[in-house]
Amino acid sequence: MRSRVMIPTLAVAGALLCLGCESEDRLKRVEDQVTDLKVEIFKLRTQMEEGNRKAEEDRSESTVARNQDRRFQADLQETLRQLQDSTRVLNNRLGDVAQQRKPAAQPRQAAAPAPAEDPAAMDDEKAFNAAVLDYNRGNYALAADGLALFLKNHPQSAHASDGLFFLGLSFYNQKAFDKAQATFERVIKEFPSSNQFLPAKLKRAQCLMKQGLKPAAIKAFKEIVDSFAGSPEARTAKQELDDLGF
Repeated sequence: MRSRVMIPTLAVAGALLCLGCESEDRLKRVEDQVTDLKVEIFKLRTQMEEGNRKAEEDRSESTVARNQDRRFQADLQETLRQLQDSTRVLNNRLGDVAQQRKPAAQPRQAAAPAPAEDPAAMDDEKAFNAAVLDYNRGNYALAADGLALFLKNHPQSAHASDGLFFLGLSFYNQKAFDKAQATFERVIKEFPSSNQFLPAKLKRAQCLMKQGLKPAAIKAFKEIVDSFAGSPEARTAKQELDDLGF
């Protein structure tokens, strides 16, 4: 019940691999991956509801046990958020594939030849997917190298904010917390409007905590709680503060 929740990365990896298939196969496989992720989200929500119910029943437990319950709930919330992000990405790709299959806008005229795909865009997508696949497989050092090369060669890519965030996670999972912190700070500074802005703020605060910079970490967690109330990141930050006695 209180064990860490592992993110089902194989589903995401499978979705990334399907991008190179033919249109029909791509559409079917992405649809399958979206369905799988929705099932995982449903399971996690059920776990969270069960955890909340048990927490109500176990209010008489010791402080340590209650903290473990809260940590478990925070882990579930973070995992659910990441699954929802993955589902959103896959849904966008599903929409792209479906758009490619639409009939021409003027059916009475001869269909124009399909425009050739931009080689630079294809190279961009391929490099990003390969690096993220390494990350999902747990090859964090290899993923960090691939993501750094991707960001160097494709600084204007639509995947730049995601690539930078995954680079920070790669450093974090290698316990290179100083490098991870600097990378998450780049996400915050360079991509304030991206979906990775708030997750990067949370991971930055956790990096400060991992480095023993407790006052700075507490300040960062409080900022998230105060400024982004109701978000999954705010709930996780509140849990971190509770564990620290604040």
